[in-house]
Amino acid sequence: MAGGPADRDMDERVFGELVGLLSPLLRGMEMLGLVSRHFHPPQFADLAGLIAGADVALLNARARLTAWPERLGEVKGALEAAADEALAAFDGLGAAFDEGDLRHGFRALRHLARAQEALYPLAGMPPVSRYFIEPARRADGDLLTRLAAAGSPPGTGVFHFDNEREERGGFSVYVPEYYDADRAWPLVVALHGGSGHGRSFLWSWLRDARSHGAILIAPTSTGPTWAISGEDEDTPNIERILAFAAERWSIDPQRRLLTGMSDGGTFAYVSGLEGASPFTHLAPVSASFHPMLAEFADRERLRNLPIRIVHGALDWMFPIEVPRQAFQALSMAGADVSLTELADLSHTYPYEQNPGLLEWLAAERG
Repeated sequence: MAGGPADRDMDERVFGELVGLLSPLLRGMEMLGLVSRHFHPPQFADLAGLIAGADVALLNARARLTAWPERLGEVKGALEAAADEALAAFDGLGAAFDEGDLRHGFRALRHLARAQEALYPLAGMPPVSRYFIEPARRADGDLLTRLAAAGSPPGTGVFHFDNEREERGGFSVYVPEYYDADRAWPLVVALHGGSGHGRSFLWSWLRDARSHGAILIAPTSTGPTWAISGEDEDTPNIERILAFAAERWSIDPQRRLLTGMSDGGTFAYVSGLEGASPFTHLAPVSASFHPMLAEFADRERLRNLPIRIVHGALDWMFPIEVPRQAFQALSMAGADVSLTELADLSHTYPYEQNPGLLEWLAAERG
C-alpha cells in the first residue's frame, strides 16, 4: 500500500483492524465447527461453555471497524459478512442451549457454512488459507507452497450452478486452486441431509478436497430431500451433473466417491447400488438402511464394491443397530464393506473422517 503520510496512517489502521477482526473470526468459526461436530443434547452445557465469550470478542472486533479505502471494499465486505454470519450462529446457539431446542440449534449452525462461503474469497491471505486446510496438514510446506503459487486460475475455486439457497436441483463445485488438467483427479459427490442444501454442504468437505487434491461436487436434491422412495428424479440429475463436470474438468473414472449425510447417505445406498451407477466407491454417513437395498441391488454391482459406512454410537435418529445390519447384509452380498463406529458421534457430520475417506479413494485396489 503506497501513498502519502495520511494514506500510510490509514493503511496501518486498516491492517490493525483486519488483524483484530480476523483472529476472533477464525477462532470463532473453529469453535462453531467443534459445536457442529459434537452437537448432542446431553452435551449442551459443555458446548455452551466451549463457546462462552467467543461471540463477545468477535462482536467487539466487528464494532471497531471504521471506513476503509474503496480499493479494499470487497475485503471489508467479505470480513463483515463472515463475522455477521458467525455472530448469528452464536446467537442462535445461545438460545438453543438455553431452551434445549435441538431444531433451533441445527438452524443456527447453518450460519457457519454461510460464514465460510463469505470468507473463502479471501483465501489468498495466509491465515484464511490455513483455515481452509485440513488441520493436520496446516504445517505441510509443500501444500502451502502449491496453494500460494497457484493463486486462483480460471476454472478453479468455488462455483454454483443454479444453486441459490431457494433453488432445488442445482449443484456447487470446488476445484483445487492447483488443478492441472494433464492428470485425472479424484471426485467426491457429497449429498446433504434432509431439508439441507448442496451450497451449504459443500463446506463440510472443502478443506479436505483442498488439502488432498480432489474435485468436489455438492448437488441439491430436486425435492425437499432425496428420492429415498417413490419416483427417483435425483439419480438422473446427479448423472447429468457428473457429465457436465466431466466435460470441464479431468476426472478419474476409477475414483468417484458418492457419499452423504443422513438422507444423503441413505440415497448414496439407493442410487449407488444401482447397476448403472458411475460411482466406484460409496461412503454413507449417519444413514438409514433397509435390508431390501442389498437384497434387490445388482449382484454384479455389489461384488467387491468398496463401501465405507460411518456412524455414531450416540445417533438418536438412526440407532447404531442400523449400520450394523447394513454391514452384515452388504458383506453377505459380496461387497468390500467396512463399518466405522464413532463412540462420541451423535446425528452430526464427522469432518475428521474425510481425510481417511480420501486416502481410501486414492489407494490402489488389489
